[in-house]
Amino acid sequence: MKLHTIGIVIRREYLNRVKKKSFLVTTFVVPILMAALCIVPVVLMMNSKEKTKKIAVVDQSGIVMPYLEDNDVLNYTDCSAEPLDSVKAYMAARGFDGVLHISELNDEKSVSADFTSQKPVGMSTTEMMNGRINAAVEAYRVSTYGIKDLDKIMKEIKSNVRINSFTRDEEGKEKISDASVNSILSMVLGIFIFIFITMFGAMVMSAVIEEKSSRVVEVLISSVKATELMFGKIIGIALVAFTQFLLWILLTGAIVGAAMGIILPKMTADKDPMEMVEAMSGMNPDMVNLPFATGNAEIDAVIGTLQGLNLGSIALYFVIFFILGYFLYASLYAAIGSAVENEGDTQQLQLPVTIPLMLAYFIALYAFNAPDSSIAVWGSLIPFTSPIVMLARIPFHVPAWQIILSIALLALTTFGCAWLSAKIYKVGILMFGKKSTFKDLWKWLKMK
Repeated sequence: MKLHTIGIVIRREYLNRVKKKSFLVTTFVVPILMAALCIVPVVLMMNSKEKTKKIAVVDQSGIVMPYLEDNDVLNYTDCSAEPLDSVKAYMAARGFDGVLHISELNDEKSVSADFTSQKPVGMSTTEMMNGRINAAVEAYRVSTYGIKDLDKIMKEIKSNVRINSFTRDEEGKEKISDASVNSILSMVLGIFIFIFITMFGAMVMSAVIEEKSSRVVEVLISSVKATELMFGKIIGIALVAFTQFLLWILLTGAIVGAAMGIILPKMTADKDPMEMVEAMSGMNPDMVNLPFATGNAEIDAVIGTLQGLNLGSIALYFVIFFILGYFLYASLYAAIGSAVENEGDTQQLQLPVTIPLMLAYFIALYAFNAPDSSIAVWGSLIPFTSPIVMLARIPFHVPAWQIILSIALLALTTFGCAWLSAKIYKVGILMFGKKSTFKDLWKWLKMK
């Protein structure tokens, strides 16, 4: 093979694709859609608060009404002295959105609650009422034991113990390590490389099928060798994919950054964090375990864990495993594409390639929770699953020998599969009018 010829094919493949309208459209439309996925939930949260509802309360227990405090969502009116049926009958005329009926105390020192409204209310509304009713019942039960100042006591005894995790290196130095941070990073790396390999590999197959079905390949083969065409196409599409992906990151980041710069000031202006939680979710903030509710320990743990990770090495491993994994599967996809004339005929031949990818994905999901389990270790060493599984394990400090062995096995397998795929490609790209089978592929492999 001549590198100069491959370079010409790469240049042709790259320029032809980046000049297409479809490339330009997806390059600018996808970042807008991705930014919308980040921005829209925030905007919906800001505008999801229901209008203030007026609730009539008929409290026959005598213990709940003091706990029903007005807020931005619910305003309570004590109608306990009136007949329940009368309050319900004139609910609309008196401007009430609903009637909350609290029964008398039962033998279990509890109550039952019924809520009647003109139309169904949101779940957050009923959850807020449930929370206050339960608080009232709990306070009453405690008071029967002669305990006073319940709220003060509960605040004093309330506990929020958090395990501080550390990892100790061979030199005896300890670094903070939050398992959730490692798991999230592991999940992101595994899913990203799975999506990239699947998407870009399928792109190679589609490009080969397109040129073969249009008979353009016959003209190309007269100028370059089939193997040079295959490798040039694989590398060219990889460069196109990297270009597009880089633009997606930059444009999405710019759109999200600009939008959040406008939204967040409006969202946080003159508002306490706890009030924001209650206003947007309808939940009692005292019942929510949030980082700003317990200090900055969680934030410090995240930052400390990220600082303890060698992000440069992780980025390098990501590039290495992506390049090798992409070439491994792209060469297989190219061989499949050369053996068929349309994408409808690829299902049978594509199965042996799809199964290892799906298996790697599921092992990676398991590796998030058990990175040192035997299935995760073997999955990170077997070449057809290692690009995805090893990256899912790397945030958990995989031994260096396992990473080196995994890269070596993957590199050897990639070169071997590329060589075999080139033999299939060289014959299959010029075969027309016949639906190829695994038996045909085996014959082509044995040809000199």
